[in-house]
Amino acid sequence: MYTDPIADLLTRIKNAARARKETVVLPYSKVKEQILSNLKKRHFVDDYTVETTDKPSHKNLSITISNAHRDIEVKRISKPGQRIYVKANEIKKVNGGLGMAIVSTPKGIVSGEEAVKMKLGGELICEVY
Repeated sequence: MYTDPIADLLTRIKNAARARKETVVLPYSKVKEQILSNLKKRHFVDDYTVETTDKPSHKNLSITISNAHRDIEVKRISKPGQRIYVKANEIKKVNGGLGMAIVSTPKGIVSGEEAVKMKLGGELICEVY
């Protein structure tokens, strides 16, 4: 059992990309799916699908890794032991605008740019570049 499923998701994506894997499979959660939808919008991953397993209550996420981002870097900011919260005006561009920040706001998990446009702050989950 792992204590930080978001860090596990990000690490599996990074390791699969560096190992030149096409897909990676991991356990499903709604938070992971929202993070993946933001990564897909910025083309850090090509696609993801929700798959059911033998047990109906268990689902998996199958992620197709993008060939354009084989050297993806991920920095986990807010951790279970230390949550980091930011205001909308404190969200900075990541890597000169080439990367993205992922923020958990009251309106859901969105990219840093979307949070600034909506003028919402929240928990700064990670930075991807």
